[in-house]
Amino acid sequence: MSIIATIVVGTDGSSSIGGSSTEVTSADDRATFLQRRRLVDCIIIGGNTARNEPYIKTPVPLVIVSRQEHPNLPAAHVWNLDPKDALDRARKEFGENILIEGGASFISYLFEKNLVDVLELSVTSATGGADIFDYEKYLSLAQSVTKKVVSDTTFYSAEFKKPQ
Repeated sequence: MSIIATIVVGTDGSSSIGGSSTEVTSADDRATFLQRRRLVDCIIIGGNTARNEPYIKTPVPLVIVSRQEHPNLPAAHVWNLDPKDALDRARKEFGENILIEGGASFISYLFEKNLVDVLELSVTSATGGADIFDYEKYLSLAQSVTKKVVSDTTFYSAEFKKPQ
């Protein structure tokens, strides 16, 4: 089983500018992001991400954890559950490998509950946005971290040991 959280942030930790990650991401991040999502059994996002990001089509089932309906995403599964319960249900319905593409608060919540196995983090040169993700905090808590720089994007892959 693997719960992978992925997020792109600027150097100041901002994960959105104008409500979306579009101004934070880079071409290299986007290519890596699209490749990563083809390797999992399902993708889970939060309601804010569903409202602000372009999720028209995904290569695997898409689950939105939200209290609201999302009529613009008719193929998505909308579950009004705690994110932990949504992970359990997704594992049963779709498989063990789950990709979390939620925003800063959604991913931070999952870290607080010790539910993330791997953080795939992209840091670009963007600054001045909102929805700050304290990526340095989470990298410092990782059991192991690898770093790779491609053009103007720094990619981190951090693994976490779950408490017994």
